[in-house]
Amino acid sequence: MKILYGVQGTGNGHVTRARIMAKAFAEAGVQVDWVFSGRPRADFFDMEAFGDFQCYRGLTFQVKSGRILYFKTAMTSNFRQLKQDINKVNVEGYDLIINDFEPVSAWAAKRAGKKVIGLSHQNSFYYNIPKKGNNIVIDWFMRNFAPVTQPIGLHWHHFNQPILPPLIEPSHYANESLAKHYLVYLPFSELADIEPQLRCFPDYQFYIYQNVPAAIDDGHIHIRPFSREGFQQDLHRCEGVICSAGFELPSESIQLGKKLLVQAVAGQMEQKSNALALSQLGYGSATNTLSEDIIRRWLPLAKPNPIMYPNVAKAVVEWLMRTKGENFAEFQQTMWSRIPQQESNEIPMLLAKQTATQEI
Repeated sequence: MKILYGVQGTGNGHVTRARIMAKAFAEAGVQVDWVFSGRPRADFFDMEAFGDFQCYRGLTFQVKSGRILYFKTAMTSNFRQLKQDINKVNVEGYDLIINDFEPVSAWAAKRAGKKVIGLSHQNSFYYNIPKKGNNIVIDWFMRNFAPVTQPIGLHWHHFNQPILPPLIEPSHYANESLAKHYLVYLPFSELADIEPQLRCFPDYQFYIYQNVPAAIDDGHIHIRPFSREGFQQDLHRCEGVICSAGFELPSESIQLGKKLLVQAVAGQMEQKSNALALSQLGYGSATNTLSEDIIRRWLPLAKPNPIMYPNVAKAVVEWLMRTKGENFAEFQQTMWSRIPQQESNEIPMLLAKQTATQEI
């Protein structure tokens, strides 16, 4: 089997998910050609799993201090280059084409009339899930940014929709949960937007991951450069996580039983909806502003119980090799049945109760 797999490169969540799938495909002996877009090739790191991957400019959002700048995004988008890149991608000769919200290969496949299996968190927004801040324009954008013919969503709960559990890599780190140790990852915010509030809590150790050249330790504030190994070590030993309302890091935190405080990127419907879902499911707390008062109220909250999701990546690869994407309903039911009964089936009854107590 030979697969073309497109991955959105903005942020690290899509790439993290792709690494998990790359390992599962490699273990099954499946050949995969990878396409990435959304940032310069030099800005990617830990990409050994993808071999000689293709990289294109694609489309990405311009963000400042946690807010999407739509006008600047439009002004800096090179649509002529996008069209040229789409024409460069060869979609012929593949048994399957898979896409994780990556526009270049998705549009190349659409123009060639090829079937594309969309496997991403963004595809869950095709369906009736908790949403906040969406409208007709945003709904159109979510469907057409990277168009697919078979959208398969990933989410923390199925919501009775064609959705799979999150892709989470099996961990080889000990889950220590050291008291008063916290991981902070807000990639769309500047350090100056984060550090002053954390300085107010000298009894807690904060490990802040930012785009810095080297580690800095200043009392209880520990600033770290991006590093997959270092990040995973701090995630597994921390008591709680303060992060943006993306999908991959909250998913890992939920499975590890870490306390969560998420801040949605202003103006981004996906992150607002994620924050809403986390609050409704009782898996975390959400805030629009990371203030000293918010942090002070969140820090004493109890840790949640871990949610043990199955090895979705391995199961997806086996399903694709067996059916090439057919019989999804049966496969989906099997995945959710592998989660403990109280977590997979009783959550909807808890929504109203949890919302009031978990939002900050």
